[in-house]
Amino acid sequence: MTAAHRSLPFGTKLRVVNEKNGRSVVVRVNDRGPFTRNRIIDLAKEPAQELGLTSTGTAYVSLHRVD
Repeated sequence: MTAAHRSLPFGTKLRVVNEKNGRSVVVRVNDRGPFTRNRIIDLAKEPAQELGLTSTGTAYVSLHRVD
């Protein structure tokens, strides 16, 4: 389960929570991006599916660092 973030160090683990449906998943930052305005994280296909984002493509999420 991986994701891209603009500035967090590679290897950082995050709990990503879909604010609309409450689903969450833990991902590891392994890439840079997204480079689109107003987006804070870009998820790989598997975590996006688990959060229920594949039909909408975007959603309001919250990020929580996992130690």
